[in-house]
Amino acid sequence: MNITAQLVNELRQRTSIGMMDCKKALTEAEGDIEKAIKILRKKGLARAKDKMSRDASDGVIGSYIHMNSKLGVLVEVNSETDFVARNEEFQELVKNIAMHIAAANPQYVSQADIPEKVLEEEKDIIRGQLKDSNKPPEIIEKIVAGKLGKFYSEVCLLNQPFIKEDKTTIEQLVATHIAKFGENIQVKRFARFALGES
Repeated sequence: MNITAQLVNELRQRTSIGMMDCKKALTEAEGDIEKAIKILRKKGLARAKDKMSRDASDGVIGSYIHMNSKLGVLVEVNSETDFVARNEEFQELVKNIAMHIAAANPQYVSQADIPEKVLEEEKDIIRGQLKDSNKPPEIIEKIVAGKLGKFYSEVCLLNQPFIKEDKTTIEQLVATHIAKFGENIQVKRFARFALGES
Protein backbone atom coordinates (compact mmCIF):
# COMPACT_ATOMS: atom_id res chain seq x y z
CA MET A 1 0.00 0.00 0.00
CA ASN A 2 1.18 3.53 -0.79
CA ILE A 3 1.65 5.54 2.43
CA THR A 4 1.27 9.21 1.46
CA ALA A 5 3.16 12.10 3.05
CA GLN A 6 -0.23 13.58 4.01
CA LEU A 7 -1.15 10.40 5.94
CA VAL A 8 2.25 10.36 7.69
CA ASN A 9 1.87 14.05 8.57
CA GLU A 10 -1.62 13.50 9.98
CA LEU A 11 -0.33 10.71 12.22
CA ARG A 12 2.61 12.87 13.26
CA GLN A 13 0.25 15.74 14.19
CA ARG A 14 -1.86 13.39 16.31
CA THR A 15 1.03 11.69 18.12
CA SER A 16 4.01 14.12 18.06
CA ILE A 17 6.20 11.15 17.04
CA GLY A 18 8.93 11.33 14.36
CA MET A 19 8.15 10.97 10.62
CA MET A 20 10.06 7.70 10.11
CA ASP A 21 8.38 6.00 13.09
CA CYS A 22 4.99 7.21 11.84
CA LYS A 23 5.67 5.86 8.35
CA LYS A 24 6.77 2.46 9.70
CA ALA A 25 3.68 2.23 11.92
CA LEU A 26 1.37 3.16 9.02
CA THR A 27 3.03 0.56 6.80
CA GLU A 28 2.58 -2.08 9.51
CA ALA A 29 -1.06 -0.98 10.00
CA GLU A 30 -1.69 -0.98 6.23
CA GLY A 31 -2.61 2.71 6.26
CA ASP A 32 -5.10 2.51 9.17
CA ILE A 33 -4.36 5.53 11.38
CA GLU A 34 -6.09 4.16 14.51
CA LYS A 35 -4.15 0.87 14.26
CA ALA A 36 -0.94 2.85 13.66
CA ILE A 37 -1.56 4.86 16.85
CA LYS A 38 -1.92 1.61 18.84
CA ILE A 39 1.31 0.26 17.30
CA LEU A 40 3.16 3.48 18.18
CA ARG A 41 1.81 3.44 21.73
CA LYS A 42 2.99 -0.15 22.27
CA LYS A 43 6.44 0.56 20.79
CA GLY A 44 6.66 3.92 22.54
CA LEU A 45 5.97 2.49 25.97
CA ALA A 46 8.61 -0.19 25.37
CA ARG A 47 11.08 2.56 24.39
CA ALA A 48 9.99 4.59 27.41
CA LYS A 49 11.26 1.83 29.73
CA ASP A 50 14.74 2.16 28.14
CA LYS A 51 14.77 5.92 28.68
CA MET A 52 13.77 5.72 32.37
CA SER A 53 17.37 5.03 33.43
CA ARG A 54 18.71 8.24 31.83
CA ASP A 55 19.51 11.29 33.93
CA ALA A 56 16.75 13.90 34.14
CA SER A 57 18.17 17.07 35.70
CA ASP A 58 16.09 19.78 34.03
CA GLY A 59 12.34 20.28 34.46
CA VAL A 60 9.91 22.49 36.35
CA ILE A 61 8.28 22.97 39.71
CA GLY A 62 4.53 23.04 39.26
CA SER A 63 1.82 24.11 41.65
CA TYR A 64 -1.88 23.69 42.20
CA ILE A 65 -4.02 25.70 44.61
CA HIS A 66 -7.54 24.39 45.20
CA MET A 67 -10.41 26.83 44.60
CA ASN A 68 -10.98 27.63 48.28
CA SER A 69 -7.24 28.39 48.77
CA LYS A 70 -7.09 25.95 51.70
CA LEU A 71 -5.20 23.23 49.87
CA GLY A 72 -2.06 23.56 47.77
CA VAL A 73 0.58 21.37 46.13
CA LEU A 74 4.14 21.92 44.88
CA VAL A 75 5.65 19.20 42.69
CA GLU A 76 9.05 18.86 41.00
CA VAL A 77 8.93 17.01 37.68
CA ASN A 78 12.25 16.55 35.88
CA SER A 79 13.05 16.15 32.19
CA GLU A 80 16.37 15.72 30.40
CA THR A 81 16.26 19.07 28.60
CA ASP A 82 14.92 22.59 29.01
CA PHE A 83 13.35 22.18 25.56
CA VAL A 84 10.92 19.55 26.88
CA ALA A 85 10.44 21.37 30.21
CA ARG A 86 9.16 24.44 28.32
CA ASN A 87 6.79 22.37 26.18
CA GLU A 88 3.11 23.17 26.79
CA GLU A 89 2.15 19.49 26.98
CA PHE A 90 4.88 18.78 29.55
CA GLN A 91 3.63 21.68 31.66
CA GLU A 92 0.07 20.35 31.37
CA LEU A 93 1.35 16.97 32.65
CA VAL A 94 2.96 18.68 35.66
CA LYS A 95 -0.27 20.58 36.38
CA ASN A 96 -2.30 17.36 36.17
CA ILE A 97 0.09 15.59 38.55
CA ALA A 98 -0.14 18.48 41.04
CA MET A 99 -3.96 18.41 40.82
CA HIS A 100 -3.91 14.63 41.32
CA ILE A 101 -1.74 14.99 44.44
CA ALA A 102 -4.20 17.53 45.86
CA ALA A 103 -7.12 15.14 45.31
CA ALA A 104 -5.55 11.74 46.09
CA ASN A 105 -3.18 12.73 48.93
CA PRO A 106 -0.33 10.25 48.30
CA GLN A 107 2.31 9.94 51.02
CA TYR A 108 5.29 8.92 48.85
CA VAL A 109 6.40 9.24 45.22
CA SER A 110 7.13 5.51 44.77
CA GLN A 111 7.41 2.22 46.67
CA ALA A 112 11.15 2.81 47.03
CA ASP A 113 10.41 5.89 49.18
CA ILE A 114 8.41 3.99 51.82
CA PRO A 115 10.51 3.63 54.99
CA GLU A 116 11.23 -0.02 55.86
CA LYS A 117 9.60 0.48 59.29
CA VAL A 118 6.30 1.63 57.70
CA LEU A 119 6.35 -1.33 55.29
CA GLU A 120 6.99 -3.84 58.08
CA GLU A 121 4.18 -2.33 60.19
CA GLU A 122 1.78 -2.69 57.25
CA LYS A 123 2.84 -6.33 56.71
CA ASP A 124 2.33 -7.04 60.45
CA ILE A 125 -1.18 -5.54 60.29
CA ILE A 126 -2.10 -7.73 57.29
CA ARG A 127 -0.61 -10.86 58.92
CA GLY A 128 -2.55 -10.02 62.12
CA GLN A 129 -5.79 -9.90 60.13
CA LEU A 130 -5.03 -13.38 58.75
CA LYS A 131 -3.86 -14.90 62.05
CA ASP A 132 -7.01 -16.96 62.67
CA SER A 133 -7.51 -17.99 59.04
CA ASN A 134 -5.72 -21.38 59.40
CA LYS A 135 -4.01 -20.80 56.06
CA PRO A 136 -0.48 -22.14 55.49
CA PRO A 137 2.35 -19.57 55.89
CA GLU A 138 3.19 -19.53 52.14
CA ILE A 139 -0.45 -18.70 51.29
CA ILE A 140 -0.49 -15.97 53.95
CA GLU A 141 2.64 -14.42 52.40
CA LYS A 142 0.98 -14.43 48.96
CA ILE A 143 -2.06 -12.68 50.45
CA VAL A 144 0.26 -10.17 52.18
CA ALA A 145 1.96 -9.44 48.82
CA GLY A 146 -1.44 -8.94 47.15
CA LYS A 147 -2.69 -6.61 49.88
CA LEU A 148 0.57 -4.64 49.74
CA GLY A 149 -0.27 -3.89 46.08
CA LYS A 150 -3.48 -2.21 47.28
CA PHE A 151 -1.52 -0.36 49.98
CA TYR A 152 0.95 0.94 47.33
CA SER A 153 -1.94 2.19 45.18
CA GLU A 154 -3.23 4.16 48.18
CA VAL A 155 0.03 5.73 49.40
CA CYS A 156 2.40 5.88 46.39
CA LEU A 157 1.80 8.57 43.78
CA LEU A 158 3.14 6.50 40.85
CA ASN A 159 0.89 3.53 41.74
CA GLN A 160 -2.30 5.57 42.08
CA PRO A 161 -4.97 5.55 39.36
CA PHE A 162 -4.97 8.99 37.70
CA ILE A 163 -8.00 10.98 38.90
CA LYS A 164 -8.95 12.05 35.37
CA GLU A 165 -8.57 8.58 33.84
CA ASP A 166 -8.75 5.84 36.47
CA LYS A 167 -7.66 3.00 34.17
CA THR A 168 -4.23 4.70 33.90
CA THR A 169 -1.78 4.98 36.79
CA ILE A 170 0.39 8.06 37.24
CA GLU A 171 3.38 5.88 36.31
CA GLN A 172 1.69 4.92 33.00
CA LEU A 173 0.76 8.56 32.38
CA VAL A 174 4.42 9.58 32.82
CA ALA A 175 5.60 6.65 30.62
CA THR A 176 3.26 7.79 27.83
CA HIS A 177 4.89 11.23 27.91
CA ILE A 178 8.39 9.70 27.99
CA ALA A 179 7.48 7.84 24.79
CA LYS A 180 6.05 10.99 23.23
CA PHE A 181 8.96 13.31 24.06
CA GLY A 182 11.72 10.71 23.64
CA GLU A 183 13.42 11.54 26.92
CA ASN A 184 13.22 10.58 30.56
CA ILE A 185 10.68 12.28 32.85
CA GLN A 186 10.70 11.77 36.62
CA VAL A 187 8.46 12.95 39.43
CA LYS A 188 11.17 13.87 41.92
CA ARG A 189 9.27 15.12 45.00
CA PHE A 190 6.14 16.90 46.13
CA ALA A 191 4.68 18.74 49.10
CA ARG A 192 0.95 18.94 49.85
CA PHE A 193 -0.28 21.67 52.20
CA ALA A 194 -3.74 21.68 53.78
CA LEU A 195 -4.71 24.63 55.97
CA GLY A 196 -4.60 23.72 59.65
CA GLU A 197 -2.64 20.46 59.18
CA SER A 198 0.64 20.16 61.06
